Amino acid sequence: MNWFLVFWVFLIIQRLAEVKIAKKNEETLLAKGAVEAGSSHYKWMVTMHVSFFFFLFAEVMVFGAFSPSWWMIPFILFLIAQVIRVWAITSLGVFWNTKIILLPGAEVVAKGPYRFIRHPNYLVVSLELLVIPLIFGAYVTAFLFTILNILMLRVRIPAEEKALMELTDYENRHGEKQRFFPSQ
Repeated sequence: MNWFLVFWVFLIIQRLAEVKIAKKNEETLLAKGAVEAGSSHYKWMVTMHVSFFFFLFAEVMVFGAFSPSWWMIPFILFLIAQVIRVWAITSLGVFWNTKIILLPGAEVVAKGPYRFIRHPNYLVVSLELLVIPLIFGAYVTAFLFTILNILMLRVRIPAEEKALMELTDYENRHGEKQRFFPSQ
């Protein structure tokens, strides 16, 4: 069995499971009076993430990219990212979502990795979009989607933080924390 294909299918199954969790959380929160913010960019974010899988597949399976001798370094970073991903999702519980869905007046989560940084899940995704292609020597995919993700997060994070500040106690809970790296 081709190890790339196994890994690729695993990632797709993981993402589909996350979409299912997000949908369930969305329904739960909307039933409690939550609102969606920043929805105009969401379709572009989804398109970017779906395209990532196609580009990765094409670069490895069609154009013949192959794992470099140092593939274990990005693989270990991927494993670390998975631990942080699970930690972030479980820390947010019902508040975790792929969309910006907020319950007005809710207390912002400040446990788990959110004790240290404001956006651990975006840090994980950013790391993944870089290291997953590097595991397989897909340098074009790594470069392209790292740049696209930076551009997306320049829209996404301000939209999310604006909504959080308007609808929750976000500024009081996270105002001093850095977005991606622990505060000194």
